[in-house]
Amino acid sequence: MLPMPIGDLNAIAAELAETGNRVKVLWQRPESLAFVARGREYRSEFHIDPVDEVMYMIKGEMNLHFRTPEGKEDITVLKEGCSIYTAAGIPHSPRFPPDAFLLVIERQRREGEIDRFQWFCPECDHLLHEEQFVVSDYRSDPVSAAYGNFFESEERRTCDSCSHVMPNPFEDQ
Repeated sequence: MLPMPIGDLNAIAAELAETGNRVKVLWQRPESLAFVARGREYRSEFHIDPVDEVMYMIKGEMNLHFRTPEGKEDITVLKEGCSIYTAAGIPHSPRFPPDAFLLVIERQRREGEIDRFQWFCPECDHLLHEEQFVVSDYRSDPVSAAYGNFFESEERRTCDSCSHVMPNPFEDQ
């Protein structure tokens, strides 16, 4: 018999809230990956996913920032109980508070596929930095790893265009 995991989304959201963890992988198979994510109050980067994503807002509301083909930032709101399809390659930034929860379903990465994370200057919109990861196991939490690499370096957070330094949200923690 094939595996048929059942995920109680409300129980998983409660577990993430209780433990403080950001991600709970429900399953990870070659053609299907599903996880529940807890919001990150500091999220500011744009993720460029090499695969299509379907996102479902379990609890709360999300501002999904994205970059248009012309490179401009725009926002769409995903309300509780709603879903959205995001095609591969669209730079997007799911921004929602830690008491909100999102189900993400996508395909597991194939060999050679790279996830990219980009930060833009909040003053002039110039590209500040890009992190790249090969994500073979989503339980490794690539978003947290990208944030660690970016925010630990003032040089990466300093704009080459206007010299603005993006603040490190973790300095006071």
